[in-house]
Amino acid sequence: MISRRLSAITPFLVMDILERAKALEREGMDIIHLEVGEPDFELPECIGESLRDAVSSGCTHYTHSLGDPELREAVCEHYAARYGVSVTPDRVAVTSGTSPAMLLLFSVLLESGDRVVLTDPHYACYPNFIRYLEGDPVYIPVFEREGFQPDPDRVRKAVSPQTKAVLINSPANPTGAVISPERMRALADSGIPVVSDEIYHGLVYEGSEHSILEYTERAFVLNGFSKRYAMTGLRLGYLIAPPEYMRAIQTLQQNFFISANAAVQRAGIAALRNAHQDVERMRLAFDERRRFMVRRLREMGFTIPVEPAGAFYVFVDARHLGTDSR
Repeated sequence: MISRRLSAITPFLVMDILERAKALEREGMDIIHLEVGEPDFELPECIGESLRDAVSSGCTHYTHSLGDPELREAVCEHYAARYGVSVTPDRVAVTSGTSPAMLLLFSVLLESGDRVVLTDPHYACYPNFIRYLEGDPVYIPVFEREGFQPDPDRVRKAVSPQTKAVLINSPANPTGAVISPERMRALADSGIPVVSDEIYHGLVYEGSEHSILEYTERAFVLNGFSKRYAMTGLRLGYLIAPPEYMRAIQTLQQNFFISANAAVQRAGIAALRNAHQDVERMRLAFDERRRFMVRRLREMGFTIPVEPAGAFYVFVDARHLGTDSR
């Protein structure tokens, strides 16, 4: 008998399609991959060199459960340099990708029946993390006419005594929207803890992204290396949390995951400290593709009143072609 908890969890359609596409590739078919949010760039050389050096030097053992101390320091350096915020290493938990960080976080935050407010549309896996821990996702719509910006007033109206957090993603999957500083501040001032998924930071083409930590320390940050550094398969992420949550997060990490991959953590240090030129090269290439996609989609008859400002998605209204998006 399969656990009742899994009855509310849906397969991740993107991965189903990717796995089918890879099976077809093994049969000799030529496939253009448009299904998964994954950079197609090679791993930056400074990261690959660091990874090879780590393995060859015997960096293949457990690390501190919260992560290599030097990597946690590098995360703090990055947030200080990029956003002007002070984060200490004891507030950082390094994980095997950002998804485990999300699992740890919601395991700590949620009791059965607790609620998390998130936008609609959103990254497809968010509700499954919440439901798996017997919480309830509560959706607020974001609209194309408003640039897919979350409305702080709608967020406040969605809050109830059971609400434990509001989850935001900027730049956003799938809309490419970058939340304005004014709305970030209003969300931070809402009185509800904010979980900010910042995985697409560094991939912004108009304006600039902001961390929730610029506006409040009473927030949680999800971030990682997959998108910005083309490290998806290396599975490295991190969680920044207020100090009083860290021991609980650490206890779960020790039991469920032990620690993130030791050699990959060394590669993460190289990414944060040495890969700035590689990131800029990839960002410019993504921007060129973004402008091409928007132009061609418009030429094909799609209306795009608000162009995506970040990430690598174009979220387009296709209702004139049918009612079933699948």
